[in-house]
Amino acid sequence: MLTRWLLAAVHLLAFGFALGSVLARARALRRLDAAESVQANTLRLRDVLRSDMVWGIAAVVLIVTGLTRAFGGFEKGGAYYLHEPLFHIKMAALVVILLIEVSPMLALIRWRAALAQGGAIDLTRARRFAWMSDLEAALVMVMVIAASGMARGVWAT
Repeated sequence: MLTRWLLAAVHLLAFGFALGSVLARARALRRLDAAESVQANTLRLRDVLRSDMVWGIAAVVLIVTGLTRAFGGFEKGGAYYLHEPLFHIKMAALVVILLIEVSPMLALIRWRAALAQGGAIDLTRARRFAWMSDLEAALVMVMVIAASGMARGVWAT
């Protein structure tokens, strides 16, 4: 019982961290100015990268705790979840988030490396990544809505 409670608590807290950090990343990305030098953007870049790190950790925690809860024998069991329409909506939102995240993730890895080496950083896609982060935040909210519906037995088959 204690393990189920702790897994659920960590899973729910990770949603809060995920939403907050992806929104913070979007805000920080919007503050970057491609016309300015890397030095002028350094503090703003650090905000972007810090938020991105928290977003990444929260995403990993969500996936690990979610899989453990759904298929590790701690909750209703895999058969229940695989036949639950809201679970499919939640997983579809996760897959879309992961697909959207590929481009910003790769770019931010390059930005981290360039910042560490004092090299040039191409910030021309920062606004696009901010918009993508906002979309990911909306999808995190869809996941929370689906999860709360599952917890209440809404739309159960």
